[in-house]
Amino acid sequence: MILATIIANCIVLALEQHLPASDKTPLSERLEDTEPYFIGIFCFEAGIKIIALGFAFHKGSYLRNGWNVMDFVVVLTGILATVGSDFDLRTLRAVRVLRPLKLVSGIPSLQVVLKSIMKAMVPLLQIGLLLFFAILMFAIIGVEFYMGKFHHTCFKRDSGELAADFPCGLEAPARTCSNDTECREYWIGPNFGITNFDNILFAVLTVFQCITMEGWVDILYNANDASGNTWNWLYFIPLIIIGSFFMLNLVLGVLSGEFAKERERVEKRQEFLKLRRQQQIERELTGYLEWICKAEEVLLAEEDRNAEDKSPLDGAWYKRKQNPSVLKRAKNKKGKNDLINAEEGEEHFTDISSVGSPFARASLKSSKNDSSSYFRRKEKRVRFFIRRMVKAQSFYWFVLFLVGLNTMCVAMVHYDQPEWLTHALYLAEFVFLGLFLSEMSLKMYGLGPRNYFHSSFNCFDFGVIVGSIFEVVWAVVKPGASFGISVLRALRLLRIFKVTKYWNSLRNLVVSLLNSMKSIISLLFLLFLFIVVFALLGMQLFGGQFNFEDETPTTNFNNFPAAILTVFQILTGEDWNAVMYHGIESQGGVHRGMFSSIYFIVLTLFGNYTLLNVFLAIAVDNLANAQELTKDEEQQEEAANKKLALQKAMEVKEVSPMSAANISIAAKEQQRSAKLMSVWEQRTTQLRRHHLRASSEALYNELEPEERLRVSSAMHIRPDMKTHLDRPLVVEARDGNGNGNSGKEGETGAPRGRGGGR
Repeated sequence: MILATIIANCIVLALEQHLPASDKTPLSERLEDTEPYFIGIFCFEAGIKIIALGFAFHKGSYLRNGWNVMDFVVVLTGILATVGSDFDLRTLRAVRVLRPLKLVSGIPSLQVVLKSIMKAMVPLLQIGLLLFFAILMFAIIGVEFYMGKFHHTCFKRDSGELAADFPCGLEAPARTCSNDTECREYWIGPNFGITNFDNILFAVLTVFQCITMEGWVDILYNANDASGNTWNWLYFIPLIIIGSFFMLNLVLGVLSGEFAKERERVEKRQEFLKLRRQQQIERELTGYLEWICKAEEVLLAEEDRNAEDKSPLDGAWYKRKQNPSVLKRAKNKKGKNDLINAEEGEEHFTDISSVGSPFARASLKSSKNDSSSYFRRKEKRVRFFIRRMVKAQSFYWFVLFLVGLNTMCVAMVHYDQPEWLTHALYLAEFVFLGLFLSEMSLKMYGLGPRNYFHSSFNCFDFGVIVGSIFEVVWAVVKPGASFGISVLRALRLLRIFKVTKYWNSLRNLVVSLLNSMKSIISLLFLLFLFIVVFALLGMQLFGGQFNFEDETPTTNFNNFPAAILTVFQILTGEDWNAVMYHGIESQGGVHRGMFSSIYFIVLTLFGNYTLLNVFLAIAVDNLANAQELTKDEEQQEEAANKKLALQKAMEVKEVSPMSAANISIAAKEQQRSAKLMSVWEQRTTQLRRHHLRASSEALYNELEPEERLRVSSAMHIRPDMKTHLDRPLVVEARDGNGNGNSGKEGETGAPRGRGGGR
């Protein structure tokens, strides 16, 4: 209910429209009447929480939580803005824009992402302090060099009117005026007089604009016009290198390090929970085994007691009594199984191990050769052949070639194309649709529907084909209408990513990116909330103010869609300084509106250089994770090769003793290096490999059903990763002296199945 109220309140705030001179539209006036209802609901929520948790004087109370503090401030300012007429309503209503942040307190995944960013705030503040000192140093130098020089421009000699809009100088190498004009004061300066070095505050703002690398070339050219182009590069080039290339990129390094630490902490927590779960299971199994052993002891003792009470003659009579019943059960079982075999063919067979006659076995086997089983075997052979065909590399590249041709046909469409090309492309659409439909049918028949839909690429193909069929049917029903679904067939080129399963490093990178999609989606939603909050705040501060004498700029805050687009433009860093110039001018210019620059500076710092850099931090962390996975695979492959070489050397007996000794030493070194890893590192590596295998299976569908079953059943602790919680499941055979026979493969007493020894 509270989340629905917050969303409804955000919609109401977004529907407001701002006009010049603080005028309101009828819709905005009606929307303001809903404000008391929202305030009442939020007050009810705060009151319930305060009653349940307490207010502020004990641990776990209402105001001890940061999200509750923000909610309390929003509710309090809303009450003051609603009932108070002596307050600055514009400032209080600006606090309403924090209400969308209440969504974060109700969605746990967003809290995790935001907490990760908040943990990086301490090192980010240190980077910010270092950046501020660098800006302050360059601002002081700029004041010494360019103070007052941006206010000289060319004026007409006869009328004294402004003749140019660029700085000038009295002599070369500065830019001089023409014959009928003269260079003198006083001109307000470029960009409404905002870009200058007259004092430390203007200089700090100008230097900050330079290090964002947006419009810094214009400032350099203005400096060249005012004082010449001889030495100005000695100021601006170090400013860009130190401030932009170095200082601002430190933010990415800090965020990347913090996310790497957070990932490691999460992996260790998962491994700890896994260890605790395994310990609990082993305790329960130990209790069950003890109970079973005690029960077996009781049963054996009772059987021994009963055997002592019976005589040998009673035992012989008991055996004679039991034999007819056994034969009778076998006969009944044979008759039932004959009926089953007659109806279902080879799917059901009789368990003939209980029948002792060889003639009965022969008669039961001969009953399977009927017509239904013959066609079933043929059908299985055809399905097996089709399965091998659709999994062949030649079939894959042929389909990819068809996808490329289909994409070329879609790309050939152009304006004013000839009629024959239109007709040919129309026929090609049906040809490609038939080919892709045949491919889908073959895959679905050969692999089975369950295995077919196990692959993400196959699910995408199915959706595109169904949409294409719907588009064809719709075109027949309503000629000339098209949904453009055929364009989606070009997205089939994404199948080229299936080639990455043969390229280990690229495959690991793709899988790591897929594993981080949950964090990326949460971050995207958080970025959307950030844009909404600053768009609503911009509407409260600058709504209806961007109306100048010349024109109303496209980037404004008069309504919600325009505000969203303006904030997004500022986040990308494109021409954000021009929006800031308009914002300062709308609030009174350089004399009264300079405080408005704080809005744009905060939006640029936290939006462009913090939130957007989190995406880069996730990408860098995924790259490091992919490199770790590739390294683990290489080490595992090297160890397997060394072990195979050692086994061949011990089996063939053709290798010299020195070579066999070297191979054995290398294998022991590999085991020793594995043992040097801590338990946490080993289990983290195993968890990473498990995620890689699961993601690869879902993406590429590269595992057969029986292999998938084997992989899922093999996700236990490896023998070289035993702790005090792990028990060895295979016990080596020992001789009479108690020595283990572990020299050669096959000499142990443990049986080796398909997932046998290492």
